[in-house]
Amino acid sequence: MAMFDTDEVKEKAILVGIDRGQTDWPVEESLAELENLAVTAGAEVVATVSQRISSPNPRTFIGAGKADEIAALALELDADIVIFDDELTPSQQSNLERVLRSVKVIDRTALILDIFALHATTREGRLQVRLAQNEYLYPRLRGMWAHLASNRMGGGVGSRFGEGESQLEVDRRIVRKRISSIRRELKDLARTRDIQRKSRTNSLVFRIALAGYTNAGKSSLLNRLTDSAVLAYDKLFATLDATTRKLTFPDGRTVTLTDTVGFIQKLPTNLVEAFRSTLDEISEADLILQVTDASASQRDAQMHAVHEVIELIGAESIPTIVVFNKCDLIEPEEREALARRYPSAVLVSALTGAGIDELLERMQAASIADGDLLEVLLPYTRGDLVQLAHEHCSIISEEFLPEGTRLQLRAPKALAGRFLEFRSDGRPDQAVDAGSSAG
Repeated sequence: MAMFDTDEVKEKAILVGIDRGQTDWPVEESLAELENLAVTAGAEVVATVSQRISSPNPRTFIGAGKADEIAALALELDADIVIFDDELTPSQQSNLERVLRSVKVIDRTALILDIFALHATTREGRLQVRLAQNEYLYPRLRGMWAHLASNRMGGGVGSRFGEGESQLEVDRRIVRKRISSIRRELKDLARTRDIQRKSRTNSLVFRIALAGYTNAGKSSLLNRLTDSAVLAYDKLFATLDATTRKLTFPDGRTVTLTDTVGFIQKLPTNLVEAFRSTLDEISEADLILQVTDASASQRDAQMHAVHEVIELIGAESIPTIVVFNKCDLIEPEEREALARRYPSAVLVSALTGAGIDELLERMQAASIADGDLLEVLLPYTRGDLVQLAHEHCSIISEEFLPEGTRLQLRAPKALAGRFLEFRSDGRPDQAVDAGSSAG
């Protein structure tokens, strides 16, 4: 019996970037990240090309001579696709397609959207990706869609756009209609998400959100903290949909911890807008854990990219704990240097569990940082308040007396009013000085 290789043939890709002479994110590092993206999308990178220019060529992004050089290289290596490390304008893409002829041309944005299309699993996630794809497609209808949808090019990396319509079916009117339809569906889903979010808010549960660069290990950290089994792969954009789990602090209180989509440098603005409802889990959180891969070569640049997105969604004023994950992958000397440079950060390993107890303590302290210190005597008929205190307040001491339960606790300001009439220190109308000893 004849045997056949059933493995999918990977498209051969050439990566192209420009070196503007910036030092915060060298072109070599940016192209290395682009290679990871291409591999995640299913391509095989056969060459990388860069050019030192101060600004992109308005016609072909790179110089005309370099474009011809890449065309010859693509022919020599039998490449199927050329991926540019920045977003191309519609005219740049059209001009490059004419130079490169039979080779697909896409940019970093199209590649990221392609990966999102590959990984979206929920209805909302798929709709968010489709919205971003169609908004990206709209100004490029003249040349780009025909190029991606043609039978000559087939499917593959960069072609997971829309529903696979022919060129004649895809025009501006149809795309506008599709964008409007997707937005309506997302608005309906957003209403449901808002109800769920308001329900968590009204329940007075403290909300913590994980934010960080893609592949920083947020899902692994969520699993470690909550003893869950959320999907956690060592690849870019493994998580697209917000995932919320309950977390119990050492003092017995229950909070929620939400994992969100990872960020990346040069994150397309339309992608941020499309995933706005998911990112609202960050902007409406009470505390943010900004997770960074301690072993990443571009650690500082990644932190800056994450901070930019946090600012973009209006979450920069929310209390934040910087968490360096994957500390098991760096040497002890580097861990010590990192701790000295970021004294308020927490160094952990979601894989080994190192530093997790310290992180839990920091999260617990942050959750009651602005709470009121109270001493109350609750009658035994108010078991509901005792339960409320145990679920949402930090109990410092508890004593059972003939007349009721005496508690010293630190209560969130939203809850303090529930306990004021039972104050046992003779001052029912005001909170004890927050600077008093918390025991």
